[in-house]
Amino acid sequence: MDFTPSARVQSLLEPVQKLVREQLLPLEPLLLAHQYSELMVEIDKVRRVVKQQGLWAPHLPASVGGMGLSLLEFAQLSQCLGYSPLGHLAFGCQAPDAGNAELLLHAGSDAQKDRYLQPLALGEIRSCFAMTERHLAGSNPTLMESRAELDGEHWLINAHKWFTTAAQGAEFAIVMAKTDADAPKHKQASMFLVPMDTQGVSRVRNISVMGSSGHGPFSHAEMKFEQVRVPKTALIGERGQGFALAQSRLGPGRIHHCMRWLGLAERALHQTRDYLSRRMVSAELSLAQQPVAQAMLARAWAQYESARWLVLHTAWQVDQQNFTDAKAAISMIKFQTAQMLQQVVDMAVQLHGGLGVTDDTVLAFIYREERAARIYDGPDEVHQLSAAKQLIRQGMA
Repeated sequence: MDFTPSARVQSLLEPVQKLVREQLLPLEPLLLAHQYSELMVEIDKVRRVVKQQGLWAPHLPASVGGMGLSLLEFAQLSQCLGYSPLGHLAFGCQAPDAGNAELLLHAGSDAQKDRYLQPLALGEIRSCFAMTERHLAGSNPTLMESRAELDGEHWLINAHKWFTTAAQGAEFAIVMAKTDADAPKHKQASMFLVPMDTQGVSRVRNISVMGSSGHGPFSHAEMKFEQVRVPKTALIGERGQGFALAQSRLGPGRIHHCMRWLGLAERALHQTRDYLSRRMVSAELSLAQQPVAQAMLARAWAQYESARWLVLHTAWQVDQQNFTDAKAAISMIKFQTAQMLQQVVDMAVQLHGGLGVTDDTVLAFIYREERAARIYDGPDEVHQLSAAKQLIRQGMA
C-alpha cells in the first residue's frame, strides 16, 4: 500500500495550505476573543475564494457541488484544513454539516435532496444533528426517550436533546426519535428532517463548555421539540432505520474527526517547536536546548506520527473494502487519535508555561474544545471494547 498523495491531491495541497495559513490563521484572534459576528463575515469572504479556486466540499461528489475525493484523498487534504480550527468551516466540510450531507446524499428522497441537501452542500445553509439526550447514555442511543408518533399525514415529535452542535443559526435539524417502541431495539428509532422554525422547536440554551457558550457553528445547544408536527415526507429512509442510518453517518464522521485532530496536533507541535527555539531560559540557552523539553517534544511527535499512519491506513482500508470490514480499525483510530491529541496539546501547553493557558495562542482553545474528543461519537472505553470484540471475532472466524 502506498500513502503517497496522488497527483491530484499534490496539486491541491499547496493552494489549500496557502489559504489556511495566509487567510485563516490571521482570523483566529477573532475566534479566541469570541467576536463571532466579525469572524463569520470574514469566513464568508474566504469561502468565496475557496469556491472560486474549486476547493469547496472535498468530501462530497461533484454531482452536488463537491470535489469528489476518495476517503484517503480527503484524509490527506483534511489534515491541512485541521491546522486551523476554522479550516473545515471555511472549506464547507465541517461537522455536523458534513455528516448530514452524506446522510441525505445516501438516504434522502429526491425532494429532501432538492430542499435540504443542495443548499447545505453549497454552504447556503447550516444544519444540526439531534440525537443525544442529557440523562441517558450517549453511547447507547437505544435508551432514548424521544418519541415520534404517526398522526394521519404527519409525525408528532416530542424530544429533549442536548449537545446539538451548531443548532444556533441552523436551518434544519435531523432528529432521531423512537417510532416503534415494541420493535427489536435496533429498529425502534427513525430519523426526521425538522426545519428549525417549526412550531414547538426551541433552543433552550447554548451549553457552556469549560467556561464558553460559543456561538453559531462553534456552539452546542440544549434543544426541545414539543408537539412538533412535520409531514410524513420528513422521514429519512425507512421507518425503524434510524440506528442503521446513525451508524452509517458516524462511521465516516469518526474518520473525519480523526483527520481534523491530526491537523490540530500538527499545529500544536509546530507551534511548540518554534516556541522552544525562541524562549530563552538563560542568557545563553533556549528552551530547545533543554533535554527534558527535547524528550517531551520527541515523544509527542512520535505519538502524532503513529496516529497519522493508522488513520491513513484505515481510510485506505475503507476505500478498498467498506466501513463494515474496517469497523475495528475505525474504533481504534477514534480512541487512539483522540488520546494522542489530548497528550500532544497537553505537552504543548506545559512547554509554553503560563502562555499556554492564555488565549494569546490557539493552544488553550484546542485544549478546551477538544477534550471532548475522547467522549463524543463514543467514548474511548466503548471504542476499546468494540475494537476488542471485532478483533476476537476475526480470530475465531
